[in-house]
Amino acid sequence: MDRFSVSEADHRERVAARARKRMARETLPARGITDARVLAAMERIPRHWFVEEALAAEAYGEATLPIGEGQTLSQAYTVARMSEALALRGSEVVLEIGAGSGYQTAILSQLCAWVYTIERFPSLASGARRRWQRLGVDNVTLHVGDGTLGWPQARQFDRILITAGAPVTPQNLRAQLRPGGVLVAPEGDRQSQQMVRAGYDAAGQWWREILESCRFVPLVGAQGW
Repeated sequence: MDRFSVSEADHRERVAARARKRMARETLPARGITDARVLAAMERIPRHWFVEEALAAEAYGEATLPIGEGQTLSQAYTVARMSEALALRGSEVVLEIGAGSGYQTAILSQLCAWVYTIERFPSLASGARRRWQRLGVDNVTLHVGDGTLGWPQARQFDRILITAGAPVTPQNLRAQLRPGGVLVAPEGDRQSQQMVRAGYDAAGQWWREILESCRFVPLVGAQGW
């Protein structure tokens, strides 16, 4: 790469860093995101690395961006809101359904001990792995398969995050949430959903609360659409 190209690349990264700082310190707090650890992770992870170069300038705006295979990168607010709703403190093991570009996974990797994530498209999984390697993210295990069935090996997780919409949260995923854990997922029809936070109380009863309206791509699989 020649000197001009290096200079141009450096300039783009500086511009992106300023946009990322503004997003984390101004835009997201103005929309109600208050978790300092979430905001720090959003400022640390370069969101523009997770979309095609032609879309990099839009990465810190309000848009949902295409990532291939008919899937999307959720707007930054949605990523921050779902991350905040998980109430992560740093020691948790998290299951994510729908790695996509790998951006949400990278944010979670900064907030918990380990992320297990499932992606059904091999092409997206490969791209996500490359981005995590570039970032030095080393606390993620990825499986390519049907996320509605849960993690292939029997285990329970402290937190579960579902990044696609289903009529209801799949039973297999509910079964992999430990008592006292928290699950965040979009529930509804194919066109619109409600962001739900749920879990099991001390008596083993499933509780559920609605956080806000949202819109995600459909959760496709044996226990989804």
